[in-house]
Amino acid sequence: MKLKRVLALLTAGLMTVSFAGCSSSDAGNQSADGTTFKIGGIGPLTGDQASYGTSVKNGAQIAVDEINAAGGANGMQLELIFEDDECDEEKSVNAYNTLMDQGVGAIVGAVTSGCSIAVSAVSEADGILQITPSGSAAECTNGSNSFRICFTDPLQGETMAQYITDKGYKNVAIIYNNGDEYSKGIHDAFVAKFTELGGSVATDESFTTGDVDFNTQLTKVKSSGADCIFLPIYYSDVAYITDQAATLGIDLPYFGCDGWDGVIKQLNGDTTNINGATFLTPFISTDSDPKIQQFVEKYKTSYNAEPDQFAADGYDAVYAIKLAIEQAGGDTSNEALIAAMTQITVDGLTGEMTFNENGEPNKSAKVAVIQDGAYTAE
Repeated sequence: MKLKRVLALLTAGLMTVSFAGCSSSDAGNQSADGTTFKIGGIGPLTGDQASYGTSVKNGAQIAVDEINAAGGANGMQLELIFEDDECDEEKSVNAYNTLMDQGVGAIVGAVTSGCSIAVSAVSEADGILQITPSGSAAECTNGSNSFRICFTDPLQGETMAQYITDKGYKNVAIIYNNGDEYSKGIHDAFVAKFTELGGSVATDESFTTGDVDFNTQLTKVKSSGADCIFLPIYYSDVAYITDQAATLGIDLPYFGCDGWDGVIKQLNGDTTNINGATFLTPFISTDSDPKIQQFVEKYKTSYNAEPDQFAADGYDAVYAIKLAIEQAGGDTSNEALIAAMTQITVDGLTGEMTFNENGEPNKSAKVAVIQDGAYTAE
């Protein structure tokens, strides 16, 4: 257990005693009249990664609306205030400061790993509960106040290494973004695990954020003798790479991680070049689970779009905050909410989950297959 988290939990115990005789309106982060709890959201609503932030915002809003319609969290109504960070770390910190000025009591975000790490550096000093829905770099939960809904980068890399090995592939080509925490974290864990399992890396190619010409990397892939391609990258880069690979006549199976979610929209529904591609995900909108289908219908009705895993992550993050408020008996102080996070179980869209003292979720993964413009469960 991290020392700072131990201190936070001990402090929470003292706070519980101190507030035993107080009503929920006497302390904490709710509004002055004790009727509203503000949740701040941070993510890209514009720019190349806007699909992620928009999905998180929309999913979180559906959760807020559901909770409020059902009576709120311990009698308090929730309010979501979401700021655009354009997937830029400095702008993400600015967004956080803007939210704090508005009196938020918990943070959903940031959405991407680099921004989440940047925000956590200041949020820990303030002591506010921060839950990243989809920041998967290991460092996103370094703070004693930080939790996550999604899988970590190392876990994704190791899981896909095992999965690709189990499918019988032995010689993989990799293309990753060496300037992105998410991509590099998955890449490094994947390479270590895949080679440990007896596989070989035929060629290991990198690029930097903003690149759109992948001819050099793909030419090396084509001549490498690889039997598959692993792309631990975001959906916008996947679209560029797979389109250019088809032009070069490359016809190999593709594998990826949760950053792929959104690629069908990016390709305007034309998945000709990636039919059969497989990626790790905690959520598939075609899942027959009734609660998932109810969410899908609400999302389609509200936003005229199919929800992706980021929408589900945002939804689950808000419900985690609700449960933490209730577990704390309505005490919305930072210390009480953080302590409550390790005592709750979220029956979420992305799976049933609990959280350990390091902010990590205990949950299972799913694998999605892309076929004819749709994501389906394997």
